[in-house]
Amino acid sequence: MAAPVAAGMPLDGGDDSRRWTSKRRDFLRILGYGAGAAALGPLAACGSSGAATVSEALREQLMKDEAFWTGVQNMFTLKPEKTYMNIGTAGSMPKLVLDVFDTENRKKAADSGNGYSNLLDLRRQVAPGFGVDPDELAFSANTSSGMCHAILGIDWKAGDVVVTTNHEHGGGDTPLKIAQDRYGIEVSRIALPVGNQQTAATYVSLFDERVRALKAAGKRVRAMMWSSPTYKTGTMLPIADLMEVVKAHGLISIVDGAHLPGMMAYNYGELGMDFMSGAGHKWQCGPSSTGILIVRNKIRASNPLPLPKWYPVHTSAYQALERTTTSKETYDVAASVTSCGSVHTPMFQALVQACAQWDSIGRKKIETYDLTLASYLKEKIAERWGVDALYSPKDDPKLLSALTSFNPFQNKDDVMNAQKSSTFVARMLSDYPQGFVIRSANFSVIGAAADHYGVRVSTHLWHDARDIDLLVDAMWDLSRKM
Repeated sequence: MAAPVAAGMPLDGGDDSRRWTSKRRDFLRILGYGAGAAALGPLAACGSSGAATVSEALREQLMKDEAFWTGVQNMFTLKPEKTYMNIGTAGSMPKLVLDVFDTENRKKAADSGNGYSNLLDLRRQVAPGFGVDPDELAFSANTSSGMCHAILGIDWKAGDVVVTTNHEHGGGDTPLKIAQDRYGIEVSRIALPVGNQQTAATYVSLFDERVRALKAAGKRVRAMMWSSPTYKTGTMLPIADLMEVVKAHGLISIVDGAHLPGMMAYNYGELGMDFMSGAGHKWQCGPSSTGILIVRNKIRASNPLPLPKWYPVHTSAYQALERTTTSKETYDVAASVTSCGSVHTPMFQALVQACAQWDSIGRKKIETYDLTLASYLKEKIAERWGVDALYSPKDDPKLLSALTSFNPFQNKDDVMNAQKSSTFVARMLSDYPQGFVIRSANFSVIGAAADHYGVRVSTHLWHDARDIDLLVDAMWDLSRKM
C-alpha cells in the first residue's frame, strides 16, 4: 500500500521515476492489455524508442498519429479559449451528434410524434459495440438511474450483505442505502488503497478476503458492487479479475461503470457482470440525460451462474416471467428499463450517432489513445512532484483509466484543505491563458487524519501531448505560488 502523498518533491522526481527499466518497457508493450499486439499499433514499439524517459517515449507515440487525432478534435465545437479536462463530469456532443439531435427534435415537433417505444431498433445498432445482444442493452437516464434500476430491482432479503468500497459515487451508494432501509440488507465496505504501489492482485485479495471473512462469520454475502474506474482517484478496479471472485463465491455483480462507455473498449458479454451502469454524456459524448445499462440476460461461459431474480422498478412494460437458464433469453429484459411512458427519442437517436462515430473510429483505438494521454500525464506528474504525489496507479495496465488524480501541493498536508483545493481548481481556469477546466474530489486515504481533496484531470479525444505539457507547466507554476 502506498504512502498517502509526498510533499515538495524535486523537479525531476529522481532518476527512478524517469528512466527506462525492463518493467517500464513491458508496461508500454502491454498498455492495451487484452487487445493483442496488432491492436496496439505503434504503441507496442515504445520500448524500442530512442527516448531517454518513459514520458518522452509516450509523447513520441502521441505525436506519430497527430494528423488523425487533429481530425477527430475537429469533430467538436468546444470553445478554443478553454481546455476542457473534466470529461469525467461531462463530455461534449460532436457536430454530427448535435445535427442529429437538432434534426430529430424538429421532426418530432413538426409531426407531433410520441415516444412510446422500447427503442429496440436503436438498441440493435448500439449493442454490438459493447459486446452484448439488444435484449441486454438498455437506455437509461444516466449512470445513477441505471444503478437504481440494478440495485433496487434485486429481490433482497433481510441480512443479505453487499461487499463494496469506501470510494463509491452517490449514484450507487444512494440506492444501496435505500435497500438497507427498505429491505434490511447490510453493506460491508473495503477501504481502498491509493497511489502507484498496487496491482490487480491487490483488489482480488481485498474482495476475496472480505467475502471469506464475512462468510466465516456466518453472514450471507449476496453481491459485490464496485466502481471501474473510481471517480475519486481514477483507479480502474479490474473487472475481469474481480469477476473471478464473484464466480468463486456465487455472487451478483454490480459495476458502476460511469466512465466506461466511450473510454474503454470493453466487451461486456465476455466480462459477464450482471449489471454495468454507464453514462452516455461523459466519455461517450452523447446528450445529457442518457445512459447505458448492461443487464446480463443469458448464460454464457463468461459467467455460468444463474441469473439473479430481478424486477423492473421504473417501467411501463413488465413481463412476469422467470428468466432463462440457458444461452437463449426468455424475453427482452432491457426493454423493461428503456420503456417508461413517452421517452424523448431524439436524445437516444443522438446517443446512437455518438456510438456510431466511436465504432467508426474504433473503440480500441480510442481506448489506447486515451490511456496513452493519461499515462503521459501521470509520468509528467511523477517527474515534477514525485511518484508518491499520484493517487492513480500508473504501472499496472489493468488499473489504468483516463482519469488522473494527484496532490499538486508543495506542502503535502494542503491537500486536506478543501478550500485550498477548490482554489487551485478555480485558478487553473482563471490564471492561465489556456483556461484549464479540471476538478477536485475528496476521498479517504488509509492512515490519513482527514479526507484528501485530490485534483482530477480527464484526458480524451480532443487533447494532445501539447495540452498535457501546458497543463503540467501551469499546475507546477501554480503549486509553487500556493
